[in-house]
Amino acid sequence: MEEKSPSIIGRKATYRADMALFNLTDLAATLARDDRLLGIDPGRKQVGLALSDVSRMVATPLETVKRGKLGAMAEHIRALAAKHGIGGMVVGIPLSLDGTFGPAAQASKDWATALSEQTGLPVCLWDERLSSSAVNRMLIEEADLSRSKRNEVVDQLAAAYILQAALDCIPRT
Repeated sequence: MEEKSPSIIGRKATYRADMALFNLTDLAATLARDDRLLGIDPGRKQVGLALSDVSRMVATPLETVKRGKLGAMAEHIRALAAKHGIGGMVVGIPLSLDGTFGPAAQASKDWATALSEQTGLPVCLWDERLSSSAVNRMLIEEADLSRSKRNEVVDQLAAAYILQAALDCIPRT
């Protein structure tokens, strides 16, 4: 079985290519002490990114990038990983409202797996049902933002929403 090393940040840990997808607990166990997590909300046109702090307690919106070729996205994430000390990714997966795994969820899983392979970063999938709706509702009700202003920030805020939900579920020692 081929092994891959997360060479982008020079860590000694390795993981098998067939284990690129982790559950949250296993992903957290692979991280070095101060590794951050990158939250990703993969949309059809844009991808929202959020970053955890080094204690992995708080998610902060980072940026929104145009969805393009996977190789370009992987290169961008490798650069972010090197700059911010990212050790893993939490990718939102759009399960159906009844919790089933449909075509959109399969597409997100395939994309996340390929992204993990190209970046050398382990990844876990996190239920993102209604995350964009919740963020939009908050932006309308609390921030009273126009549609164009919301479009500028909704994806990165949704990524932070997804990442924060995952961070809240990481077992603390």
